[in-house]
Amino acid sequence: MYPVWEVPYLTAGGVLALIATFHMLPSHLATSAMWLSVYLEGKAYREERPELLEFVKKYSKFLLVFSYVFGSLSGVGIWFSATVAAPRGISGLIHNYVWGWATEWVFFLIEVAGIFLYTYSFDKVDRRTHLTVGWVFAAASWTTMVVIVGILTFMLTPGRWLATGGFFDGFFNQTYWPQLLLRTTAMFALAAAFAVLVAARLKDERARAEVVRAAGVTGLAGTLLGAACFAWYHASLPAALHDVLDALLTPALGRWMLYPALAVGLYFAVLAFKPLRVGTAAALGAIVVLFASVFALERARELIRKPYLMPGMMYSNQIIGADLPAKGVGSDAGRFARTGILAAAPFVPEGLRTLGDSNRAEAGRMLALLECSACHTLQERGLRPLPRLVRGLGMDDPAAMTGFLDALEGYPYMPPFVGNQAEKEALAAYLVALARNGR
Repeated sequence: MYPVWEVPYLTAGGVLALIATFHMLPSHLATSAMWLSVYLEGKAYREERPELLEFVKKYSKFLLVFSYVFGSLSGVGIWFSATVAAPRGISGLIHNYVWGWATEWVFFLIEVAGIFLYTYSFDKVDRRTHLTVGWVFAAASWTTMVVIVGILTFMLTPGRWLATGGFFDGFFNQTYWPQLLLRTTAMFALAAAFAVLVAARLKDERARAEVVRAAGVTGLAGTLLGAACFAWYHASLPAALHDVLDALLTPALGRWMLYPALAVGLYFAVLAFKPLRVGTAAALGAIVVLFASVFALERARELIRKPYLMPGMMYSNQIIGADLPAKGVGSDAGRFARTGILAAAPFVPEGLRTLGDSNRAEAGRMLALLECSACHTLQERGLRPLPRLVRGLGMDDPAAMTGFLDALEGYPYMPPFVGNQAEKEALAAYLVALARNGR
């Protein structure tokens, strides 16, 4: 196990979620924008339309800056925050999928080289060569999604991997294909939305109308096909994940998943028939609305992963809850029940390893950090604050709270308490005191 990164009011996972949510925009634009770009570039060459080519040049520069500067920075931010927030989880993923990530990085290098070659070789190489660079870039960028989706879906539905430990048994799991197609269709909606933003500043009305109409058709197709893929994805989820979704999906989050997607679909339909009725402000507004829908979908996906980082094996607090013979990994639960988690976890201060009356409150706080802080803040305000949650349960007695901790396994989205009885009672006493004091 590793040190705990406590982020007051937000949680370590909250920091990761903020960076990853923003990263959705540049990363998915990177995998889709070039398909639209090379289509319009080919059309400009066939019809000798330099005004269309002007859009392609502007769009490629926007893609370079937004996806490969801001997107690369946020990608590094994801790796850094994930490594600090869940080092044991990242270690487990790397040990299983290092060659998957290595493959993705090869295609990412092709992407990076490709976007610079494409953007800065207009009028410097022949048309056929330039289009070839664009097509290679488009294929490489989508291939990175093909690889990454396998790792993302593994973290939700590991498939036969729990029994075999095999790379492809976890990679091609039951939600792989529906999520790959869902992300593929969504990426075209994003490409279309950003294309409209760039095209809104074109001076040539004919070129602007043509680009916006093409983007409207592309975006509408992506939205409609995305809805069908989402239905397939939802149906592919195992029953246990449906139980978690039913327990945690609030009506508000459900509305944020649905209404922005409907609004964006209507927006694209209008663009397909009335392409000149959009300006920069409307284009920016549509991107914000689309982002709201994407955020809600990603939020729901993260909710149904609970209580795991690696389903069936590692809980969200990085405690391994089950044996995995195929990988030679043993459960922490039995060991910590015997020795206590405070004595076994390597970064617990020496003065807290042996629980006694003098350090009971401080040990209770350390137990809350080890077992609860991945999802809950210890402050009165913040993300899922423990003081408010305990008061909401109506428990002001340590014995009652100890009984609640005993019953955690009855909640499909909560990891069980792992440790010995004395530690459980110390955590219960700390939580009750925290609820009383509000800090």
